[in-house]
Amino acid sequence: MEQQKLNPAIVYVLAVIGFLCCCFGGLGFIFAGIAFFIAQSKLKEAYANPENYDQSSVKAMNTAKIVAMVVLIINVLYLLLTIYRIYTVGWDELMLQSEEMMEQWQNQQG
Repeated sequence: MEQQKLNPAIVYVLAVIGFLCCCFGGLGFIFAGIAFFIAQSKLKEAYANPENYDQSSVKAMNTAKIVAMVVLIINVLYLLLTIYRIYTVGWDELMLQSEEMMEQWQNQQG
């Protein structure tokens, strides 16, 4: 009987998308959470029947799970920071600061 291989590519793709989306107020936690959930469920299946799975692919999926977890932690921290800034500074003040930064950037560009 041939051993099954776990494919961690989708976990990596979702983790990278989640990392890129952390710039949007930490909303990448959605993608990172999905990636972590997929990796966790696949590893649970592999640990339940280790003789049916290729161990090198299990190690690769475990690495992908760790990457997804790190991205998830980064996103949750950034989301909490964003919520804290909205609560303490206020949405209107944050938008004014953002507009000022955009104007400065446009002035520097030419």
